[in-house]
Amino acid sequence: MTRRLCSLSRQPAPSFGPGLTAERQAALLAGRRMWVNGTVLHYCFLDAGHDASVIQVPGSGELRRVAWAGGKEQLDVVRECFAQWEALGIGVAFAEVGDRGEAELRIGFQAGGGSWSAVGREALAVGRGERTMNLGWDVTARGERGTVLHEIGHALGLVHEHQNPCAGLHWDDEAVYAELAGPPNHWSRETAYTNVLRALDAGESRGAVWDPCSVMALPFGPGLVLEPEQYRGGLRPAGRPSDRDREFVLRWYPGTTSGPDPLVPFRSAPLGLGPGEQADFVVEPTGTRDYTVGTFGDADTVLVVFEERDGEPRFLAGHDDGGTPDNARLRVRLVRGRRYFVRVRLYSVWGSGQTAVMCW
Repeated sequence: MTRRLCSLSRQPAPSFGPGLTAERQAALLAGRRMWVNGTVLHYCFLDAGHDASVIQVPGSGELRRVAWAGGKEQLDVVRECFAQWEALGIGVAFAEVGDRGEAELRIGFQAGGGSWSAVGREALAVGRGERTMNLGWDVTARGERGTVLHEIGHALGLVHEHQNPCAGLHWDDEAVYAELAGPPNHWSRETAYTNVLRALDAGESRGAVWDPCSVMALPFGPGLVLEPEQYRGGLRPAGRPSDRDREFVLRWYPGTTSGPDPLVPFRSAPLGLGPGEQADFVVEPTGTRDYTVGTFGDADTVLVVFEERDGEPRFLAGHDDGGTPDNARLRVRLVRGRRYFVRVRLYSVWGSGQTAVMCW
């Protein structure tokens, strides 16, 4: 029996300028979708009364309005799965909100719309009235909890593990196309290629170790994999984060071990970071005005400013200067008496000189 599978839309390949070394490009690919550590991702469930898609019924010209809302039991499964990821000790937290304008992640349950999610920071480019995640079948059914855990993994920035180029999987391409063209997936050849057959760039995957138990690997029945021989009978991941999933996600989101350093206006703070590392600062402005927050030096960085509201950081602004000769820089209005967090993650250091961050 063919399982329903996650279907991501193919995103355009990143465009890097000339002259970037292979090492620098690999660093940019590895981190371009990942959030900064310490992010609180707010999620909301879309409303039954207002959110829907109009779809054409297969085999007829009939148009049907399909709501995006889910029932209480489905919502509870999603809440439990967010808690399961957070319980791994990761440095990203999840908080449910009722206002979609406050949510980085917006979840719908359009039946027949497939299950998919924006991958990591791609969610920030999705319009506020649109879903960043859809769960297209009953996730309360036996064995379907893994679907929710898988899509939350995408929201954290993880990609399909069965597409890891180090997996060494040799597929029977035409058998894959034929299998997934039928029910329950009804995939086009492009969708099957994008989500199954296409090997990811080495920089996009998690490296030299393939994890067939990963929650980010899709299940497949027999007859689709030709080699290695042990997978001719199919791929059957456990449907929950594996030990290697936990190791990988903690490498990107290691949690907070100490409080942030103060970032004093007009005083630069050196960044002694290695690739993938992050520095955290707190700003408590003495006056209300527009401030500039920026980095200096030869480095590819992600710079994010959060405002503390109700005891948790809310995304205010961000800039990614990866792959460019420029530095990350933001113009933000900071209010006296409020608290702000500045977080800088390093992709790579190139050229010469030290990196630093300053607020002025």
